[in-house]
Amino acid sequence: MIRQCQPQDFDRINLIINEAARAYEGSIPADCYPQPYMPREELEREIKQMTFFGWEEDGELVGVMGFQPVKDITLIRHSYVLPQWQKKGIGSKLLNHLKEMANTSRLLVGTWADARWAIDFYQKHGFNLQPDKDELLETYWDIPRRQIETSVVLGTDI
Repeated sequence: MIRQCQPQDFDRINLIINEAARAYEGSIPADCYPQPYMPREELEREIKQMTFFGWEEDGELVGVMGFQPVKDITLIRHSYVLPQWQKKGIGSKLLNHLKEMANTSRLLVGTWADARWAIDFYQKHGFNLQPDKDELLETYWDIPRRQIETSVVLGTDI
């Protein structure tokens, strides 16, 4: 079941992100892979900027995805599913739900350039690599220069 995450879900969201982000170890530059991957303070800042939606199984969140309208587009942010729940369609269901909710004409998602599995996931769902990724990352995200250098942006018109 998909539901909007609530303040009491904070610890579970943090756990899901940090557990699922272990997949990046060895795939992205080491200087971009802190431990924990997303400290609590960073998640607190992120939650203030977006709405998280989650997939619940047997009363527990097992996957999350953030939804952030910015200017004239909508960003899909922080898409994570617990490793033991991956490959079960949860990410697809969350993404399709957020696509339906968007009231802008374009969705964008950023991910690590070396996270091929993530790029493949979004391409399977109609997203295409954007040639102007640096401009997009500088316009719609607030991320460090190093992350801009090592990331890609995928987009789709809706």
